[in-house]
Parts: sequence; structure tokens; C-alpha cells
Amino acid sequence: MALRALFSFAFVLALMLVRPAWAANTDELARQLQALQQIVGSFDARLAKLESVTQQNQPLLSMLQEVETLKSEVAKLRGQAEVQVHQMDTLGKRQNDLYVDLDQRVTDLAKSLKSASAAGAGSPEVAPSPPAPSAVVASPSGSAATPSAPQLDPMMESRSYEASLDHFRGANYAGAIAGFKGFLKAYPDSTLASNAQYWIGYSYFALKDYKSALAHQQKLLAVYPTSAKVPDAMLNIASSMIALDDLTGARKVLEELIAKHPGTNAANLATRRLSALK
Repeated sequence: MALRALFSFAFVLALMLVRPAWAANTDELARQLQALQQIVGSFDARLAKLESVTQQNQPLLSMLQEVETLKSEVAKLRGQAEVQVHQMDTLGKRQNDLYVDLDQRVTDLAKSLKSASAAGAGSPEVAPSPPAPSAVVASPSGSAATPSAPQLDPMMESRSYEASLDHFRGANYAGAIAGFKGFLKAYPDSTLASNAQYWIGYSYFALKDYKSALAHQQKLLAVYPTSAKVPDAMLNIASSMIALDDLTGARKVLEELIAKHPGTNAANLATRRLSALK
């Protein structure tokens, strides 16, 4: 009994003196848990710092995004502006051409009326009776006299020119070419002949037949060197040369246009085109 009591006492004492293994493992786990908590706490602090920096720089990031958006919109607007400038140049040139044509027709009409008035004022008060329409006036030798050339109607001339110009306004360039060629054949000495020649060349240019456009505008310079259409024809010649990759020739024509016809709308456009070629 005493031996048993002694053994029990010794066992309890051993339990008190010897620390169990699971207790040691628990401490190790506690230390690891504490270390992990410290790491997580460090990560939390760094994340909070990053969030703070991001929040502070958020306006800057938004501004950068807005700047990129504005740059894209500006590039788009610049492209649209260039297209509009080109369209305005084309429309302005066409409008200027139409104004010149209108002024020319008014001048021609005034000249025709003045000539008719002068002819009426210089005629005798009593005119001899004209022969019957079927009569043939004989010459002294007995042969029939050669009839005089018929006088061209100025109104028909104007209407023919206007009809051809209407084809051009309606972008019927083939019809405009045919119409103006017919006009030149019917009225070779018309004061509008140089204009008709110009529109033939310009119609070919609109059809992208640059060689024909070049040839017809060069014909205008050769046949009608004093025409008001010469500056515009030279500008169209330079444009045709550019389309045909003859940049050297185009520069030469543009420089000559600026030198010979300063202040004209064609010269102003030539200055801009010459600057773009350099």
C-alpha cells in the first residue's frame, strides 16, 4: 500500500516536472500566429498607404485620362477642319469662277446692246425696200451674189454657254466637256471662248484625267494669253502636275503664277500649295 502510494506520488511529480509535447507545439503555433499577424498588419499598413496615395493621385489620373480624350477629339476635329478647308477652297474657287463668268456675260451683253444702238443711230432715215425673200440678187456679170454670213444670236450664244456650265455645276463633267467643245466650235471668236476652254480642262481634272486637263489648260495659255482665266488655268496646271507626280514642274508653275498674277485668288492658293510642297 505504501509502495503504491509512493509510486503515485512519483508519477504526479513527474507530470509536474516534465512539460508535455503538445504544450510546446501550442507555444510554437502561437508564436507563428503572432508572426503572421505582424506580417498581415504590415501588409494592411502598406495597403492603406497605397490606397491613400491612389486617392491623392486620383485627380491627376482623371486629368490624364481627360487629356488623352481631348487629344483624340482635337485630332478628329483637326481632320474635319482640314476637310472643310479643302471644301471651302474648292467652293470658293468655283464661286469665284462663276462670278467672273457672270461679269463677263453682263459685259458682253452691254457691248452687244451698245453696238446695236450705234448701228441703229447710223442708219439712214429712209431705207431702200429689201428684195423679196425668194429673189436672187444678180451681180453685174450676171451670176448670183454670194450671200453674207449669218449673224450669230448673242442670246443663243449665252444660252449655249450657260447650258454647258449647268452640266458642270451638276457634276456632269462629261456633258460639260461635250457642251463646251460644241460651244467653241459654234462660237470660236466668243469672248467666253477662253472660259469654255478653262472649264473643259477643269472638267477633265474632275474626272481625274490629269493629262487631258493639263493639255487643255496649256492650250488656254497659248491661245488666250490675256484671258482673266489664265491664273486659274495655271493653278489647275500645277494641280494636274502634282497629280502626275511632276512636283518640280508644279513648283515652277506655282512660282510663275505668284510672280505674274499677285493678289489674285489663284495666286493666294498657289502660295499655300507651294508652301506645302517645300
